[in-house]
Amino acid sequence: MTIQLYDLVGEDTSRPFSPHCWKVKMALAHKGLEFQSVPTTFLDVPKVENGFGKTVPIIRDGDIVVSDSFKIALYLDETYPEKPSLFDGEGGKSLSKFVESWCQTMIHPTVSTVAVEEIGNMLGSDDQEYFIPHREGLIGKSLSTVTGEREEWLAEFPNRIKPLGHMLRSQPFFGGESPIFADYIVFGAFQWARICSVKPLLPVDHLVMKWFERCLELHDGLGRKVGAASLVVK
Repeated sequence: MTIQLYDLVGEDTSRPFSPHCWKVKMALAHKGLEFQSVPTTFLDVPKVENGFGKTVPIIRDGDIVVSDSFKIALYLDETYPEKPSLFDGEGGKSLSKFVESWCQTMIHPTVSTVAVEEIGNMLGSDDQEYFIPHREGLIGKSLSTVTGEREEWLAEFPNRIKPLGHMLRSQPFFGGESPIFADYIVFGAFQWARICSVKPLLPVDHLVMKWFERCLELHDGLGRKVGAASLVVK
């Protein structure tokens, strides 16, 4: 049975942008599992599976419904152990949990700042009426003010991702010669920026961007099937 993935979109349903949903898409492809994306707007989320969760991703696998990208990855590995592992053991689970925390504190704030106004512009009018005041209330600033700060954030970003660059000097993925869920966690954040922002996070020749290019080609180029907002990374 095909797994259903509720996937966050804006007005253009062909451009899903949530970093957390992208983690799950890459995880499903890694496991070789058939899935169908269900385009889901911000205002649709409370209706998904009768209000099962406050955020997406949410998957339905037969009679089972699971929310939260990390919990979904754990579920997939436990339910389909005969398929390629997302973690390669308990150590990979611990590593991925650390990478998730690192990504959300070091990468997501930059992407949120760089892309937040453009994300708002991607939404339909009803979603904009929800998203813009909600996000401005959270950050205490107008989206245009935040956008005005993005060059400062971009200038600092190379320092934020130095640990990833150091690791990539000796191996192509978090998993060594092949990716694991930790790669998909960070990929989701970079894919979020790629789809939403015309401002690239890093120069194309940066070691981390070369890793991102490798990730875009994984699973028959799944990540590249959605075009970039930026002309720098196609």
